[in-house]
Amino acid sequence: MSLPLDGLSAIVTGAGRGLGRAEALELARLGAAVVVNDYGQPGRDGSGDASAAPAEQVAAEIRAAGGQAVAHLGDVSDHEQARALVELAVEAHGQLDILVNNAGILRDRMIFSMTEDEWDSVIRVHLKGHFNTTHFAAAHWRSRSKASGGPVYGRIVNTSSEAFLAGSAGQPNYAAAKGGIVGLTTSTALALAKYGVTANVICPRARTRMTEDVFAGFQEPQDGGLDALAPEHVSPLVGYLSSPAAAKVNGQLLVVHGGMVAIVERPKVAAKFDASKETFSFDELDELISPYYADRPPNETFAAAEVLGLKRG
Repeated sequence: MSLPLDGLSAIVTGAGRGLGRAEALELARLGAAVVVNDYGQPGRDGSGDASAAPAEQVAAEIRAAGGQAVAHLGDVSDHEQARALVELAVEAHGQLDILVNNAGILRDRMIFSMTEDEWDSVIRVHLKGHFNTTHFAAAHWRSRSKASGGPVYGRIVNTSSEAFLAGSAGQPNYAAAKGGIVGLTTSTALALAKYGVTANVICPRARTRMTEDVFAGFQEPQDGGLDALAPEHVSPLVGYLSSPAAAKVNGQLLVVHGGMVAIVERPKVAAKFDASKETFSFDELDELISPYYADRPPNETFAAAEVLGLKRG
């Protein structure tokens, strides 16, 4: 019996732990040969010495289950290391078919306290890291398409966050990076569609090393059941988006957690005002816009519990 991803090869970045690990295991379970990438630093802020151990452990786990996997120690925010990652997938498996971008770090601080390095480092790992791997994967697929004279198989699954949708007061760097990833994904989807490649982005909710503070206090199952915030709730969607079955899913943003998938529409216009003359005056804008907000709460961003749809324990 064939599996959905039989004969396909995949890269999963940040796959030594948490979400990336669950995604790598799922792709392998569905038949893909996987390159498990992780820089292996112990600190979620990107601190500590790099180590191949996390990636090697996940690759070994995949091989022990009968799958194909190789490990890659590399920092995807480094352009040349990202190139080497894509080249490894091609060398190990003949070509690259699937790219799952998941690697990231956190350096949380309020906007008035954040340092330049805290801003730059998070933007670099999340947003530039997504760009780097996507750049080399896209070049690979474009070259193959030109050589074959037609479309090829390619899937990109990027990782954003609801922090960009609803705001996150102590994470201006992270929220900005995650918003940038959505823009990168939709642009990539348009650019690569003619080559047969799709690009989609997910906003996962999962209890991992990255989110241990965010979800502290939220209920965990007491009966031994699967945690609603387990990464294993997210990985099936990544497997689906990586498969031939999702050929018509392109440029989409999906929220996923705990047995739920929500497809997010592009922003809609909430209200529209036209100038009575050639252009607006200050007074006219005040007369039109101020009443619109007069009866609304001063801050319409959702409270964390409302956004997450979770209950605290």
